[in-house]
Amino acid sequence: MRKTLKKITFPILKYGFRKYYKKSRKYVYEGIEVIVKPEVFPPHFTISTKLLLDHISNIDLKDKTVLELGCGSGIIALFAASKDANVTASDINEIAISSLEKATIKNDLELELIISDLFDTIKNQSFDYVIINPPYYPKNPTNDKERAWFCGENFEYFKALFSQLFKRSDKTILMILSEDCDIEHIKQMASKNNLTMSSVLEKKVKGERNFIFNIFRS
Repeated sequence: MRKTLKKITFPILKYGFRKYYKKSRKYVYEGIEVIVKPEVFPPHFTISTKLLLDHISNIDLKDKTVLELGCGSGIIALFAASKDANVTASDINEIAISSLEKATIKNDLELELIISDLFDTIKNQSFDYVIINPPYYPKNPTNDKERAWFCGENFEYFKALFSQLFKRSDKTILMILSEDCDIEHIKQMASKNNLTMSSVLEKKVKGERNFIFNIFRS
């Protein structure tokens, strides 16, 4: 029933999103403010960003090294920095990184900003925390904005992500997924790279179940 309703309402929501995000929009969490450009993943009406923010609010990040991989607006990276973490934020989208650079000044917070496709240009081989809000709809993206939503028809994003994660030595890797995606298929892809996805949080918001997974070597 839920999938049927989403199929019916998706064209309407898609039109509404496009109209709403034709101009830059402000997003605020715990006094931290970012300006989200039309070309950047919007955290306003999506559930995942808020759930990740709430989750890490309960973690002691003081003096920890944190990477937000595919940071989009960068609100998670900024919030982690406000908790006295040493934070790196990366994204393939140059507009996202440019906007986040301005947000660091506005919020008086320090981040290392890197333009990178996954870990391609990230030199650090280990972080205390890696936080990932991935694209998971199986469709080929045609631009940087769509890369925040679509993981490729054959889940190419996850193929690349898991093959790179296996070679790294990060302590805690947190990734959020929704029941709207093929979680079991993604888990199987992780397993093929000798990685295990263990749920550390399950929360239902507005009828949609979301999961935060800890990813570690099997």
